[in-house]
Amino acid sequence: MVLRLALFAEAIKGKLHQPQSVSSLPELLDITGLPKEEKAGLTLAIQALLYKIEILLFRVEEEGFSLNDYFQGLKYLENMKPKKKIAFQALGIPGIGSLEIIEEAKKVCQKHKSILIINEKDLYDCLTAYSSKAK
Repeated sequence: MVLRLALFAEAIKGKLHQPQSVSSLPELLDITGLPKEEKAGLTLAIQALLYKIEILLFRVEEEGFSLNDYFQGLKYLENMKPKKKIAFQALGIPGIGSLEIIEEAKKVCQKHKSILIINEKDLYDCLTAYSSKAK
């Protein structure tokens, strides 16, 4: 079985709203181009590829802010057949602290029985937003 990570990342080139399969570092460079600055999504992509984990990459225009890009990609994943050839075991949304996006990503992960990967800062942002809503 091939391990696959569905990942949202900012890049200077690549198709928006369409997943791209990536299985090597040269392929990642070809698809995304050189990053303008270090971004959490591309950093996670490099780490995954070094561990031989394939990536189903969703390019977002601005990591953490292009909410429409995230919603469209999550909708694509949600509508994906769980047994489809391009299934994924984990979903990475580093760089986003939006409670709405994280909640939607959780639904997708529950449907596909996959894990959600976010970073500590985003978890903190999400938890503080959630506690503010509860008050």
